[in-house]
Amino acid sequence: MTIIIMIYLIIPTYNEKENLASLVQSITENLKDYNYKILIIDDNSPDGTGPIAENLKEKYPLEVLHRTGKLGLGSAYLAGFKKALENGADLIFEMDADFSHDPEDLPRLIEAAGQADLVIGSRKIKGGKIIGWNLLRRFYSNGAMFFARFFLHLKTKDVTAGFRCFKRRVLENIDLEQIKSNGYAFQE
Repeated sequence: MTIIIMIYLIIPTYNEKENLASLVQSITENLKDYNYKILIIDDNSPDGTGPIAENLKEKYPLEVLHRTGKLGLGSAYLAGFKKALENGADLIFEMDADFSHDPEDLPRLIEAAGQADLVIGSRKIKGGKIIGWNLLRRFYSNGAMFFARFFLHLKTKDVTAGFRCFKRRVLENIDLEQIKSNGYAFQE
């Protein structure tokens, strides 16, 4: 008996018109054997990302949440989590629109989710990469990783990674209404 799971990919966007169509196409190619939906959360991108996302709905399993302004990454993911849970998602992904998270890794993360409640696509392993970060951003990220690993005794190498897959029950056990974060601190 095959169990069909529903996968939701939450992709916040701001000025991603150059990447969005090819990202959605790549996700589709890599998830052709899965039941999935892509949720684009656009913060009123001035470059026209929102209308491009709307056009992609005609060809791909995709929905778009248009927000009134640049409201931040944290609130975008929170809105996405709520939408995914409302729509019966079993696995919920966080994913960037700039290809810093490779869609080819999605099947491996889905497979790993069979053995874990949270799967992290790490930048700190062989083949991992960080795109477009300045020295200060790298410093903050490494500091957060050190703090989490040392003080919380975590074994993971990349606690600040933004490429994550949550099982539904993880998000159901978090009071999402109590989380107040708009920026990157949401992932740190």
